[in-house]
Amino acid sequence: MKRIGFAMQLLPGNREEYKRRHDEIWPELVAELHAAGVRDYVIYLDPRTDTLYASQKVTEHNTADKLARTEIVQKWWAFMADLMETNPDNSPRVYPLDEMFYQD
Repeated sequence: MKRIGFAMQLLPGNREEYKRRHDEIWPELVAELHAAGVRDYVIYLDPRTDTLYASQKVTEHNTADKLARTEIVQKWWAFMADLMETNPDNSPRVYPLDEMFYQD
């Protein structure tokens, strides 16, 4: 599996709501991510900066690059757009991270 890391920026004052929405993540979104080969997906918050750090693994034959075109992902982005920095299509503004260390 390939490991991927990226950062996103939460807008000020939205920590609790961001957490609440993810605590109630839609089962159909989880199913779509899983079907695309996304595994072990975690998002951390740096409370000093409201920066979100995400890590996920993708299977060898994943279709994660096609997720942006799915209806459920676009619906989730629209649902989350008021809480974070986004692009014009409501997708989160993502800052790729370079892996500097890994230990299994």
